[in-house]
Amino acid sequence: MSRAMRTPEPYFSRIKELRSEIERRRLDAYFVQDRMDQYWLTGFTGEDGGVLVTPRQVVLLTDGRFDEAADHEAPWARKVLRKKRGPEATIRELRRLRARRVGFNGGHMSVSEFNALRKLGKPIRLVPIPSAIQPRRAVKTPGEVARIRKAVVVAEQAFDAVRKWLRPGLTEREIAARLAYEMRQRGAQGEAFPSIVAVGPNSSLPHYEPGDRRLTETEPLLVDWGARVDWYGSDLTRVVWLGSIPAQLRKVFDVVREAQARGIEAVRPGVRAAAVDRAARQVIDKAGFGKRFNHALGHGIGLVGHEAPRLGKLSTDVLEPGMVITIEPGIYLPGVGGVRLEDDVLVTETGHEVLSTLPLSFA
Repeated sequence: MSRAMRTPEPYFSRIKELRSEIERRRLDAYFVQDRMDQYWLTGFTGEDGGVLVTPRQVVLLTDGRFDEAADHEAPWARKVLRKKRGPEATIRELRRLRARRVGFNGGHMSVSEFNALRKLGKPIRLVPIPSAIQPRRAVKTPGEVARIRKAVVVAEQAFDAVRKWLRPGLTEREIAARLAYEMRQRGAQGEAFPSIVAVGPNSSLPHYEPGDRRLTETEPLLVDWGARVDWYGSDLTRVVWLGSIPAQLRKVFDVVREAQARGIEAVRPGVRAAAVDRAARQVIDKAGFGKRFNHALGHGIGLVGHEAPRLGKLSTDVLEPGMVITIEPGIYLPGVGGVRLEDDVLVTETGHEVLSTLPLSFA
């Protein structure tokens, strides 16, 4: 298939931005290895792939399994089918491109691969530049926001279906499996990340993996889940009680709900992410639970579950219109349980929009 065609949007603009970075850094090429960076930059979905971008060319490296997919998804790029995974095809293309200084993201390359490329590619110089693509992914286009909206809707509808199905005796694993099924039934590619389903004291573990504990009428059920739709994900958390809420956790719930409200209120363009974290954290600190809120307030979402910006105490990120972030304060009492409330929030030109619509309380 001929590749002599104009690069379509949004890839044209994204590659143009990357080329500006290549020029600014005085590079001859940039090597993209991360699958989601590759998809964002070219639209190619193959899990075996790499992209070389120069001031004049875009080269897509893959293998024969994705020959047809490359023609459909990125027909404007130069396709190179490598016979085996390894540095040989990459170096061969870099030599053809006469690239001597090549940028890459060090977080996406193993030490062994780096050493092999450096040894085989002499005198090519590999220059680590982690910020060439990922910060640019933080600000979403209207099309990306639309996909995230769909992912939120699918996740919420699936949660509603599971909530109506809940009954005492179900295990965490059974609930997680049903939730994944309900999301796929509604059009999701799958889960945006492995769902956290935690019953009782397990809910005090922020990143718990579902096990065999069974749901009861007297303990909280914490669910942290998201759907992936057209490659973009959502990320939500709610706590459900089948019976009444114990007094201790009712107090915790009220504090977390207030903290989340203050955090969301602080979201607007030009605000430092650390200031949003502080707005929510102050509520929890004042209530005496500061030591029980042991993670950042939130993070960006998009092609992966955690991406820029980061909303934490030490974050230097500044919010911009088009960013989609989570606001998810939590309080965790070991041996008792935890409460985390999480919603997805779009930074708009004048403030914010909460994309998720589920009630906060399910008791």
